[in-house]
Amino acid sequence: MSNTPIELKGSSFTLSVVHLHEAKPEVIRQALEDKIAQAPAFLRHAPVVVNIGSLTEVANWQPLQQAISSTGLRIMGVSGCKNPQLKAEIDKAGIPLLTEGKEKTVRAAPVEAPAPEPIVTPVTKTRLIDTPVRSGQRIYAPNCDLIVTSHVSAGAELIADGNIHIYGMMRGRALAGASGDKEAQIFCTHLAAELVSIAGVYWLSENIPATYYGKAVRLRQDAAALTIEPLN
Repeated sequence: MSNTPIELKGSSFTLSVVHLHEAKPEVIRQALEDKIAQAPAFLRHAPVVVNIGSLTEVANWQPLQQAISSTGLRIMGVSGCKNPQLKAEIDKAGIPLLTEGKEKTVRAAPVEAPAPEPIVTPVTKTRLIDTPVRSGQRIYAPNCDLIVTSHVSAGAELIADGNIHIYGMMRGRALAGASGDKEAQIFCTHLAAELVSIAGVYWLSENIPATYYGKAVRLRQDAAALTIEPLN
């Protein structure tokens, strides 16, 4: 056991980033409420980072902060701010100013150096998790499917904009089609979930038909309702 009252360790968390392309608070509030309504189980009261790098006009931070907070989202920090006056306003409000990892200083290559070959980045169609997902973990697969080849503990959360596949005991929460894709599906070999959701339509554990509990199943959305069938 450590002799110190605290211990400082590095860690990583998955946070959604809200990119603002508009500085009018009422427009932002309405757009966020519409987005939250599409996936309430995922977005309601979610911690977020607000990216304001795309704002071209001078913004007043206080009404923007109030508009975002009024939707229930919890602002963990602000990124992309380049305006010194706005930075001071955000700092005064007690909101951390963050630098995203992808923001790098571009340095000019030496004149005599040949032009580098273009780097081709492969398109990511799935996010693959090969280890057990523990209680308290949240895994998000943006703009793609999510595949988990191991067990998912109660209290864990799987979120994907596409389909979700679980090849193990599923005791946590699975939210497919988180960005509003009603065609997304959930495939599970052992269903014992706390919650399953497709594009904001969800079942809690007590809503799952008893005949499918612990079985291999396939869930989809049909006419704004969830349907379940055996996974053959």
